[in-house]
Formats: sequence, C-alpha cells, structure tokens
Amino acid sequence: MTVVDTGPAVDAPMRKQLPPSMVERMTLIMDAFEGRTTRLSLEDVARRTRLPRSTAHRILDQLVRLRWLEHTPHGYGLGRRALGLGGDGTHNEIREAAAGRLHHMQIQTGMVVHLAVLDGAQIRYLDKIGGRFATSVPSCVGGRAPAHSTALGKAMLAWLAPEAVEAQMNEGMGRLTHRTIADTETLHQELNRIRQRRGLAFERGECVPGIACVAVAVRGPEGPVAALSLVGHARTPLEKVAPLVADAARHVSLHLFPGLETPGRAHHATAVQERATWSPQTLDRLLATGRNGDWL
Repeated sequence: MTVVDTGPAVDAPMRKQLPPSMVERMTLIMDAFEGRTTRLSLEDVARRTRLPRSTAHRILDQLVRLRWLEHTPHGYGLGRRALGLGGDGTHNEIREAAAGRLHHMQIQTGMVVHLAVLDGAQIRYLDKIGGRFATSVPSCVGGRAPAHSTALGKAMLAWLAPEAVEAQMNEGMGRLTHRTIADTETLHQELNRIRQRRGLAFERGECVPGIACVAVAVRGPEGPVAALSLVGHARTPLEKVAPLVADAARHVSLHLFPGLETPGRAHHATAVQERATWSPQTLDRLLATGRNGDWL
C-alpha cells in the first residue's frame, strides 16, 4: 500500500536538501516561531520549514508532548520550556510593547507605575517608573513579590482556571501584613470580584502597609501574559485612575497580539481585551485631579 503525503509538493532536488536528522528538523520548526506571540498552523509550519506536512505534524506532536510548544485553537505557539529558556527575550518584547503606555500613565498621574509577569506563585517586576512616591515603594526591576498579595498578581490570576490558580499557589500563601489574603477560598472570592469588575484588581496594604495599587492584566489568546499597575499611598483614589490602567493594558495586549480584535476572534471572551469604554475626554476629566498635583 502506498502512503501519499498530502502536504506541499516538494520536488526531488529539494527533498535531497532536507535536514537528515531529527534534531535538525526540530530546530527548523522551533526557528519558525519568532516570539511568544507567534501562532502558526500546521500548514504555516510546513511552508516555513519546507518539510513535508506529515513530517511537520509528527514533530509538532512530539514538541507539544515535551512542552517545547503548545497547541491551542489559535494554532501552535512556544511552550513553557521554550519560554523558560528564552525568558529574557520574551520579557524584552513585553517591556518594549508597554514602554510608551507606562510613561504616559506616569506623566498623567505622577504615580509609580509597574509592569510585571506571573512566575509561579510570585510576580516578577519587569519595569518600574517612579514619581515622587517611588522611594516609599519597595519594589525593583527584577525583584519579586507573592502574587496573592499584590494587585498585579491578582489581576493575572483572575484569568486563570481555578485549578491553575490552585497549582500556582501550591507553595503556600503567607501573610505579609494583617490585610494579606492567606487562604485559597478567600483568594477565589477576590478573583471572582476582579472578573466582575472587567479585570480591575485593587489592593490596599496587602503587600506593604500604607501602600495601595490598582492593576489590570495584559491578556493574550491563552490568558494573561503580564500586568500593569499604578501605585500610591493608602488614601489614593484608585478608582479614578483605574480606567487609565485598563486602557493601557488593552493597548499593550493589542500591540502584542494584533489579531485579537479580528471578527473571527471577537467572541472569545477570555482571549479578547474588552474594548475601552472611556473616551479621551472622560479620561481627561477623571485625571484632572492628578494634573493639579494632589493625587499623593
């Protein structure tokens, strides 16, 4: 019985040039993914690598099984192992996408701005832009904090499945202050409130006494990839600046994942950042207090 390969036609001279070893073919496939936001179909991979479709499919399955790649309804993408090895490059991509919005938020409010990613039960700060309050906020680029005690962490955890949250919190939930959430039941209740607020996460004195924060996750097709926040002292009117954070997170998401608002994807509620409901005029009005210098 003859098996017919239904993939792209490859002429004889080209077949002779195909890499002979499995390692070389796997490398070809991994090189087809340019970054964490790249999503490719089987046909895309076969075309980019010039491998027969059946060969590409077989290797993709192995890479997914070994967690070098992941397979979602939106296609193949880099998996946990690949992102772990290339974390710095991935984080640079997120920093570059968020830089303009971070500076805009800091200028508009004079507050401290954070960018962070989720790393197990902790968050890792990728960027910090300070106002006059910066020295009172004990965070630093590259530093970490427990995810359950920060608005940044809770903003990202809110978009994970409950079982994934349980897995992330398997290291325990210690208290940093008397206000820190210290059990998973209370945490799940808080995450549900965050989802009901369209992703707005708040914390007042849960991580550091006297400091308050509002954060929103940057979301991609498979869930949260980062979060942005504004930080002030405990009496800061965070509700007034929350729309600015939500708007910034949405723009960063669309910068990283340009296809999120295409008609074919608009119905995926967990994948699409909600369209901004605040006009520039509304944002200006909400931020008028900040311009007068009395946020802090």
